[in-house]
Amino acid sequence: MQHRVLIVGCGSIGQRHLRCFLRTGRAEVTACDIDERLVERVGSDYGVVGFNDWLTALLAQHHDAVVVATPAHLHVPIAVRALRHGAAVLIEKPLSTRLDDLPSLYQAIAESHRAAAVAYVYRFVPGLAQMREFLNSGTFGQPLHVSVVAGQHFPTFRPAYREIYYAKHETGGGAIQDALTHLADAVQWLAGPATRLYCEAAHKSLAGVEVEDTVCVTARHGDVLAGYTLNQFQSPNELSIQVHCENGSLRYENHRQRWSVFPRGATGWEHREAPVNDRDDLFVAQANAFLDAIAGRETPLCTVAEAERALKFNLAALRSARELTATTID
Repeated sequence: MQHRVLIVGCGSIGQRHLRCFLRTGRAEVTACDIDERLVERVGSDYGVVGFNDWLTALLAQHHDAVVVATPAHLHVPIAVRALRHGAAVLIEKPLSTRLDDLPSLYQAIAESHRAAAVAYVYRFVPGLAQMREFLNSGTFGQPLHVSVVAGQHFPTFRPAYREIYYAKHETGGGAIQDALTHLADAVQWLAGPATRLYCEAAHKSLAGVEVEDTVCVTARHGDVLAGYTLNQFQSPNELSIQVHCENGSLRYENHRQRWSVFPRGATGWEHREAPVNDRDDLFVAQANAFLDAIAGRETPLCTVAEAERALKFNLAALRSARELTATTID
């Protein structure tokens, strides 16, 4: 069955969603962006119809789904209107930049009975998903401590960072809302919701912006203690997540495309390969899952409630860094 999918926002992530929904073979895609030249180029590159106004595009024809890939402060208003128009919604991360617009989103979801999810794509990383399944098996007992170390040279991967949402907190920018939020969702997926944190953040390197590019967070996820270390200027593009449990340790290494186990009493790590041939493959898997969700099937997609937890983590981290104090997460 072909689904009509409207992509609102055709920046780099919007275009990734567009081509990945096309790759599913299950979607007829329409593009929308306020930049007329960008819409013209995207329409030519991918052979899709384009609009310059999202509301005009939404009302032009029935859409089964809307992917909201705009700056974060616009996510909820667009998603609410799409739901009320009868479309399911896949919202880019973070869910929003504030909490007070969420009641309208929950109301729209309840009244529309349409699927709604948030695009935390780490849930479709094979190694991380396999490690979570092992963790949930209880083989190593309860998790006690999580350690996350990550970084990359952001200008290499997003050279236009100065001109896009990243440049301002108000539009979802800075390392906390842009990159750390992926890690916070991943750890909450593995170990449960964060309940308290202390954050140090600073602008150390990236030229042309003032938002933080370096973050260190000490957090509590219920009974589990966690530490996050992230920067967006280091040379290697690396991510490591370690989960230390009662009877052994687990480790996911994105840059080595593997996850590993270290049982209590062992003499070394046991590696399990989990390759990703192309980063788009993760987004194709996510797109297929979202189309499955439209049909009422169970998927690993991040729910709006789970994304709200990640948003609370973001806001707590920003507040903690600003006020230099530990922050409790409701």
